[in-house]
Amino acid sequence: MKKYKLTEEKIETFGKTLFRIKALIDFSDVKEGELGGFVENEGNLSHLNNCWISENARIYGNAIIEGNAIIGGDAKVYGDAKVYGDAEICGDAEICGDAEIYGDAIIYGNAEIYGNAKICGDAKICGDVKICGNAEISGDTEICGKAIIYGDAIINGNADYIVFKNWWSSGRYFTWTRSNNMWCVDCFYGNGKELIEKAYNDSELSGREYARIVNYVNEIVKNSEI
Repeated sequence: MKKYKLTEEKIETFGKTLFRIKALIDFSDVKEGELGGFVENEGNLSHLNNCWISENARIYGNAIIEGNAIIGGDAKVYGDAKVYGDAEICGDAEICGDAEIYGDAIIYGNAEIYGNAKICGDAKICGDVKICGNAEISGDTEICGKAIIYGDAIINGNADYIVFKNWWSSGRYFTWTRSNNMWCVDCFYGNGKELIEKAYNDSELSGREYARIVNYVNEIVKNSEI
């Protein structure tokens, strides 16, 4: 049995036509006749279980919403992304590429998840966070603010990353991840030595401050291994 249908209300998104959905039956908190968000086709939202798209959320491309996942707000899920389990996505969050969101994960705010990133467990992602590459976030982790989790970083808890602010010049934020001991600063991604060298090429002040922070983190890692 189908639980929703495509209505005649439609919008254009990056050259694709999306249709607002309408519930055909009561299920979970959704009532028969209730309007939902937008999909490109019925392949984007499973008719099984209690998954639903509400408000102005948009699902398109090869993206799939399954299980009991809920997508709301102005969230966008596209590319080959999959959202399933009891995951919730809302706000202006964007999930794309081959990203997978599942378990009890919650994504909201302006978060961007792309590449092959995976978010699961009870993880909460909010704010202007960016998670990409092959990064994996799990456990009770809460990642907020301006964090950028990149590459092959594995985050199982809040102690697995630190976000710093460049207070001496640009005011931009940068992130260290414990699992691979790597740093991400805007378009730069590398180890501590590489970060310091790049910073010194910019200015003596920048090099000195980045070196101080990298050394501080190295002490944290060293002491945690004792």
